[in-house]
Amino acid sequence: MKTTASSHAVRRIRKLDLWDILIRLFLIAASLACLLPFVHVVAKSLSEDAYVIANKVFLWPAGFTLDAYGKVFADQSILRSLYISVIITVLFTVIGMIVTICAAYPLSRKQLKGRSFFTFIFMFTMFFGGGIIPEYMLINSLGMLDSIWSLILPLSFSAFNLLILRTSISSNIPASLEESARMDGAGHFRILFSIVLPLSKPILATLSLFYAVGRWNAYQDALFYIKHNVDLRPLQLKLYYLVVQASESFQLEMTQVSLSNPEVLKAACVVFATLPIICVYPFIQKYFVKGVMLGAIKE
Repeated sequence: MKTTASSHAVRRIRKLDLWDILIRLFLIAASLACLLPFVHVVAKSLSEDAYVIANKVFLWPAGFTLDAYGKVFADQSILRSLYISVIITVLFTVIGMIVTICAAYPLSRKQLKGRSFFTFIFMFTMFFGGGIIPEYMLINSLGMLDSIWSLILPLSFSAFNLLILRTSISSNIPASLEESARMDGAGHFRILFSIVLPLSKPILATLSLFYAVGRWNAYQDALFYIKHNVDLRPLQLKLYYLVVQASESFQLEMTQVSLSNPEVLKAACVVFATLPIICVYPFIQKYFVKGVMLGAIKE
């Protein structure tokens, strides 16, 4: 009997170890699938044009050189575009979080009449939209073309982020805390600033990251709305024009200026535009992981 019991225990341990190994292998494969493409881009940005054209660059630079980054910084307006992108991203994130908090907190209160209807109105915008042409006509009629506010106000609210924050508040803030605060004479603003926001730091950090990354990577709206005021071009749009110019010059070979291969220059632009987000992410990673879990809890 003892032998049979021990054999069953050994089989169970082996079974658990097998699943543990499979899970670890899957996570390693998924991590490599996310990491290796970026490593490849970095290697291309640090390689000579001839090796990139010959497809001899994989995960390590061939013919190490910083010429591509030199071409990026050769344009004096790059630093100004970086400054504009930082200002736009900060304002966009702050305004987006203020609007999201002011909408999510009332919708999380059960005593609000018609909150299901208002939630449906916000959710409706996630599935149906007017399209690019009506948006452009609206921005034009408001006089915001070639203005920094055309890159901040139109997209400064996300219904998806609203639903995540509303679910997190209603699921993780005990009703007893609100009742105790009301018995002490606290109003909605005092409850919001003294109870809800301090207990919602993880999900607030997560949504702030969503807003910041979304705004930092966007350039299509700037391509439409910023036409004449070149000084307001954000970094992503500036790098887009730089890559397009390099591609045209490389194909036509009608310029006297020596430009990098478009693939090398594009890789350098990707790395240059990604580094700020990579530098910020480690400081809020712990809040990001916890916030994603809180936002995923059932309502």
